[in-house]
Parts: sequence; C-alpha cells; structure tokens
Amino acid sequence: MNTPQAKWQIVSASDVPLEFIEGVASIIGCDAKYCAQLLWQRGIQDLKELPGFLNPNLYQPASAIAFGLEMEWAVSRLQQARDRTEKVTIWGDFDADGITSTSVLWDGLGQFFSQHLQLDYYIPNRLTESHGLNNPGIARLAEKGTKLIVTCDTGSTNLEEIKYAQELGIDIIVTDHHTLPESRPEVTAIINPRYLEPEHPLYNLSGVAVAYKLVEALYETLPDVPQQPIENLLDLVAIGLIADLVELKGDCRYLAQVGIKQLQKQVKPTTMTRPGVAKLLDLCRRNGDRPTDISFGLGPRINAVSRIHGDASFCVELLTSRDVQHCSQLAEEAELANTRRKSLQKDTIKQVQKKLQQLDLSTTSVIVLEDPQWQGGVLGLAAGQIAQEYGRPTVLLSTGGGDNSEKVMARGSARSVNGIDLYRLVKSQADLLHRFGGHPFAAGLSLPLANLNLFREGINQQLRQKVAFAEMVPQIDADLVVTVAELGHDLFEELRLLEPYGMGNPIPKLLIQNCWFKNVWNKNIQDRQGKKVQYIRTTFNIWDDSSNEGFPGLWWGHYKDEIPITGKCEAIAELDFNTFHKRYELRLIAVRLMSESSWLNSNIEQTNLLIDRRSTPQNLDNLEIPLSQVNILQQCPADWGDIRQKYLQATNCDRSLVLAYTPELIDEVIAIWRQLIGIAKYLSRTQQKVTKSRIQEKLNLSDHTFMLGLQALEKAGFKYKFQDDLYQFSWQENNISVGLQSQINYFLLAIKEEHFQQQYFYKVPLSTINRQLLITDY
Repeated sequence: MNTPQAKWQIVSASDVPLEFIEGVASIIGCDAKYCAQLLWQRGIQDLKELPGFLNPNLYQPASAIAFGLEMEWAVSRLQQARDRTEKVTIWGDFDADGITSTSVLWDGLGQFFSQHLQLDYYIPNRLTESHGLNNPGIARLAEKGTKLIVTCDTGSTNLEEIKYAQELGIDIIVTDHHTLPESRPEVTAIINPRYLEPEHPLYNLSGVAVAYKLVEALYETLPDVPQQPIENLLDLVAIGLIADLVELKGDCRYLAQVGIKQLQKQVKPTTMTRPGVAKLLDLCRRNGDRPTDISFGLGPRINAVSRIHGDASFCVELLTSRDVQHCSQLAEEAELANTRRKSLQKDTIKQVQKKLQQLDLSTTSVIVLEDPQWQGGVLGLAAGQIAQEYGRPTVLLSTGGGDNSEKVMARGSARSVNGIDLYRLVKSQADLLHRFGGHPFAAGLSLPLANLNLFREGINQQLRQKVAFAEMVPQIDADLVVTVAELGHDLFEELRLLEPYGMGNPIPKLLIQNCWFKNVWNKNIQDRQGKKVQYIRTTFNIWDDSSNEGFPGLWWGHYKDEIPITGKCEAIAELDFNTFHKRYELRLIAVRLMSESSWLNSNIEQTNLLIDRRSTPQNLDNLEIPLSQVNILQQCPADWGDIRQKYLQATNCDRSLVLAYTPELIDEVIAIWRQLIGIAKYLSRTQQKVTKSRIQEKLNLSDHTFMLGLQALEKAGFKYKFQDDLYQFSWQENNISVGLQSQINYFLLAIKEEHFQQQYFYKVPLSTINRQLLITDY
C-alpha cells in the first residue's frame, strides 16, 4: 500500500483590510505585508493587543493569584512543610516538559528547602513505568520519609494512587495541565489551568509554566527567603513550553518570549548560569535565540534520554547543576542518545510502513498497530509521523513481555491529525484500557493485550461515526506564496517578528511554484564518535525564474531520489537560519512535480475569481480583465473537477474564472449559522449544557467547522465554558467584537469548502477569493 497523496492548500484567508496592513506597519515600524497577512489569517486582528503580542515588555502577565484558593492551599502546605522540616519530594515526568518542570521546582523550591536533605525528586522510568503517579514509587518514597509530594506535569487523574499515598500518610499537591477528572481529586491542592475559563491568559500553560507559577506564588509569600531571582528560571520555562504541545498565546507566549531572552545568556561565558544548557546548545550548533533552537535542538535531546535509556533523572542535573565538567559529560550522553533515537525511530517507521502494506486504509479510520519488538520510547514520534503521512490518528503499541495475552500489557503512544480530538477518542474505549492520559493531540495508553482487537474495532467505529473516510487525507497547508528571489534576510527578519511560533501560531509554510532543484545530494549523519547513523539528510539548491541564483536547503529523513531533477516543481518549505554555516536556508517539507493536480493553483492565483452572481454586473464592471476572458458559471458545480472539465479548455488555462454562488446555496449555508446562533441563545437562556457531538450531529459540522463556529459565536458576544466534555454558553447582547463578519465568513466558507476537500487533493487558493457573501442579521 502506498502512502496517500497529501492534499495541498493555501491557508484560508479573506482579503486583509488596508487599514490593518497600515496599522501593523505602524506598530512594527516598517512595511510588513506578510506579517499582516499571517496575523489576519490566524485571527490576531486587534491592533490594540498587537503591541503586547509582539513585545513582551508591553504585555501584562497574569498573577499566580488567578489560581485562587488552590494556590493559597498549596503555598500554605509548603510553608507548613518548611516550618516542620518535613521531607518534600517532587514527582516529575520523563519528557521535556516534565524534566523542565522538575528542574524549575528543584531550583525554585530549593530556595526554601535544603536540596537532597529536605527536598528530592522522583522521575518514573519511561520504559518500565508510565506517565503519572504509581503505587510502587509512592511506597518507596514513604519508606524514605516523604510527607509531601508535589507533582509537576502529571497527577490530575491518578485518583487511586492519590488515595494510596494518603493511606501512607503522604499529602499531595498536584501541578499539572492535562485533562481533568470528573470530580476534584482528594488532594491538598490541585493547580491546573483547565479549571480556568478557556479564554483566560493562563489556560494554555504547560506543566513547566504551572510549576513556575507555584514558585512565583511562594516567592511573593516569602520574599526575603530566596537568594536567586526568579527570572533565572525562565530559560527552563521556555524550553518546556516550546517543546510541549501547548498553544503559545496569552501568558504562554509571554513566558516563551522572556524565557528565550534568558536562554540567550547561556551562550556567553559572562552570563552563563547553566553549563549543561550551554553545552547542549553547543552540541546542536545553536545560539539559543530562536524557538527552533528548542524545538529542533534542546527539546529532542532532553526527550531522547528517556526514549533510549528509560531513566531520565540525570537530565535534571544536566539542566540545574553548576559543575561545568559534569554537565559536559551529561550533555554528551544526551547527544549520543539523540543520535541513537534518530536511527531507532527510522527503523521503527520502516517496520510500521511494512505492516501498513497489509492494511486496507479504505476501511480504516484509526491506525492501530502492535509489535513485541518495538521500543516504547520512540513510538510517539513514529505515531506522529505516520499520522501526518496517512492522514489518520495513529496508535502504536509495544506488546513485549510474555506469551500469555491475558497477562501481557500493550503499552504505547497515540498521535492525532486534522484536528481530531484524540483524548476523547481514546477515552471512548476507557473500559478496555488499563490507564491512559494526554492531550487532544497526543496520548499515552496501556491495555491488556487480550483487549486489543476490541479496542481497535471500537475506536475505529467511534471515529467513523464522526468523520468520513474521504476526509482521511493527509493535508499540508501553505501560508504564503513566495519566489526564490524573496528568500533570505529580509523575509526571514519579517517572519521572525511573529516568533515564538508554536501551536496556534505555527511556523509559516512557504509555497514556491514553478521551481527546480540542482546539486541534490544525500548522506547519513554521524554521531559524536564518527559512526554513521541510519538517518538521512538531503541537501539541494532550489531555483526559479525570479532569480539567477539558487537558494540552499535541506530535507531531513529523505533521499535525493525523492526530489524530481527534471521538470518544474512546486515545494512547501520553512525558512530558517543555520547558525553553524551562517546562512539562510530552506527546510523542505514536501515537493511534487507541477501537474494537472496543481494547474488550478498556479493559474488562478493571479486573478480575483469568485464573484457572487447577485452582484455580477457591478463586479464584472470592476474587473481589470476583458469580459472576453471571463467564464461565468450559472450554477455552482459539484466539485473543482467539473469546473475544469465543463468550463475551461485545456489549451486555454489562463482564462479567469468567475464562479457563481447561487442564492439557494447561500441560503443553505446561512441557515446553518442561524441554527447555531439559535442553539447558543437557547443554551444561554436555559443554562443547559451540551456535548460537542450533539451540536455537530445537529448541524453536520466537522471538528474544524465546529471550532470556526465557536470563534464566530465569541465575536457575536457569546462566551462558553468547556468542562467534563460539556459546553455551557452565556450571551452578552451588546458585546459584539470587531471582525464578526470576517469570522462568520470563515465559518460559512469552510462549510462549503469541506465538500470539495473531502474528495480532492487541491483547491482554489482562498487568499484570492472575493468573500462578499450575504450575511443576514444574526
């Protein structure tokens, strides 16, 4: 079975108002058309909030007090432990967010408790334990005299383990950001931003940021005790935030911005305070001034330790110790682990792809595969890559451990794609699982091997009820169309203004059309000992007619044979700066030959093409093209293939296209918006709660259009709470936001466009569409 062909599309965006472009230029201090386009596309459209978005010095972060009584209880219990000289243990996690969370508490609480004597930490082994609290570990801590456990990046749903700790006389403070249980756990305090309103600036905090807020509250309560400024912790906060799957907005973005500034200090001997971080940056040839220095440098190396060795405890030493020689040795171990991880990940993906050849994707909504030889440490990475390539949520499980399926546990990771809520999907099969936890995008789970077939059938059936097979297509979104001549310093610096990139504000993907490649070559990378690693890197120069010089680039994990060397191509890539080679370069994401699948994109984007038939005379009068070169479609076709076959001749593809939205079609999509408004008003008036699936089934909405609908409702004055899988709405009739009509347009267009997206791998670039849809009184 071949990998499904990816669907390429330009990110949906309406025309950016001139006043917004001018406002962005005024704030930034220079012309920044691409910045304005990206901001508008991503819903960052309030010019009053933009200065704080771009400059952390102009942003007002939220106080730790926002966590209310839970924070007060946590600080009070820590004060009590300090006064009584009780032993306190930090219970961390083995991924980058968990390691940095542990390190923040180790350094932060270490200002109030004697390290190693009154304060220690425990990090579960990735290969023999799992995420979260566990009874054997708790029992060992009880034997050593622990009276208080402070979790970080974990613990919210470990109800049985919390009860067990209480039986052993151990109190627990939970700091976490994962999904909440149905009822509050019986702990001393639980600090989890999921208890806040979704629009709260702290709502998206990762584990390390929540841990930082606890330390911040303790600093404010006992200001005379700490000997080190709390700002020294911010570099660790940035590492964990950017390495984890959280949306970088509100305080998340602010903490990442100021944390990167602190991280830059580690490369200078005069300001360096973390020799382990400095050595890691040196090994990955980065300066610490970019978010990608974390996402492609520090984060993978920290994560690799537990993926290869299981035990990641020494990573806390690596990040917090001041012993230069010791930290250098630990950093070398992390670097070697990362090199081995790359090779192991590639081998695992090959094995997965071999198994996929025996799988019928036409009847598979969720890929669920298992193997007794797979190493659990890389299954999450492999699952993420497979999910992206095949357009389906992917669950990969290791089943090693015995022959009796009644006793053997299958353990592994799951990754989502295309906006599918993976946590809810896995939770639907909770009765078959031993334990699970995670995010809408990623999850870890374990279950008896005997339940595996039932789990596979159940999770597939659950998703089939919500998503059609035709939607199970990998998708690559391009944000901007550029030429080779535009690549380089100016474009890089303009795009850099919107850093840090992450969830909700992804690294811009650039579409380069009618291009070709030269000097294509690939080779295996080498480890620190000079040994070849089975992980490929392809280098190249990309050319087009806009420039008489090629531009350098690389493609990780791909061979040179995968890049066409004859014919015109189109490519999607990210622009980066290589600090080692001191040059700008492309990171290639995908490439394909220009063909009939892309004729529409390459020819139509030069024109304004979508016109409402009801205003056709006026719009046609204003067109800057002769009417002889216009095709008017009197009926909206069923798909884009009909447009090409019926209305455009293959020999005359440069003709402009005017597509008629019929009044009937407009009425149909507007009716959905009216129904959504009606539902929200009713729920606001009655204060009833409703599940997401109930609204989706009523209006036939996908996850994507549902979220666009919520965003439009917010612009119309509605607020919503999401808790225990239920939505509750409230409405302030006079609180209508700027940009309401644009958001409604997004929603209505997305409904119509989904019919096309389900069947075709390409679509009209939405940045060229005239979005003058009729919007009735809401």
